[in-house]
Amino acid sequence: MLSVEDRRAAADRLWAAECDRTPIDPLTASLPDIDVADAYDIQLINIRRRREAGARVYGHKVGLSSPVMQQMMGVDEPDYGHLVDGMVCREGVPIPAARYCHPRIEVEVGYVLGADLPGRGCTEADVLAATEYLVPAIELIDSRIRDWRIALADTIADNASSAGVVLGAGRVKPGEIEPADIDAVLYRDGTEVVRGNTSAVLDNPTTAVAWLARKVASFGVKLQAGHVILPGSCTRAVDVRPGAIFRAEFAELGHVTARFE
Repeated sequence: MLSVEDRRAAADRLWAAECDRTPIDPLTASLPDIDVADAYDIQLINIRRRREAGARVYGHKVGLSSPVMQQMMGVDEPDYGHLVDGMVCREGVPIPAARYCHPRIEVEVGYVLGADLPGRGCTEADVLAATEYLVPAIELIDSRIRDWRIALADTIADNASSAGVVLGAGRVKPGEIEPADIDAVLYRDGTEVVRGNTSAVLDNPTTAVAWLARKVASFGVKLQAGHVILPGSCTRAVDVRPGAIFRAEFAELGHVTARFE
């Protein structure tokens, strides 16, 4: 476990890397004793810094929600990060690619909560009852760690590599669609890049949201009405380049577009 001073210094380095768009070497290289608890504390230091500057928590994202990614990282559960209002990108408004270090996008089904979720003991049934609607989403991820050379503690400390979110216009209530079996296709400049199914997210993305509610409760955090929850990508991440136009289409849910300049 790291000292308070080391955690603060690590948070400062990540903060500067994001502000200056200058990636840093992995924290795990310079701080070999860093553990998951340290990493979440580092994440929260910078989230508090954002909130003190006027940011509002918009929601949360789940990462490492596929078995393949968990195996690669050597873990047996996902991780999570925060979404704040400054990370929300409006559909149809070009996103400056130069704002980020190593941007990538992921295809997800977002859960918009109409009621608070319980913390400990939260179930999939609780999630479905509290979800006002599902929405097509593109998550923008980025790493303030150089060349994406991340271990688990690196990505957690770096707010689970969160960078932004774009929501489409589609709105479907959970009872009108099966969240665990939604096909999705991602196009770049009109050409198919990748396709997947929401079952890739812990077999059911609702399971990921329930896990998140239980997990954040241990840090004194609650998933609240109005929050947008991204449960994890149903496809691999795709690199972003300036000028690219991405369109994610979801069966029975609609589509969402992200344009980069």
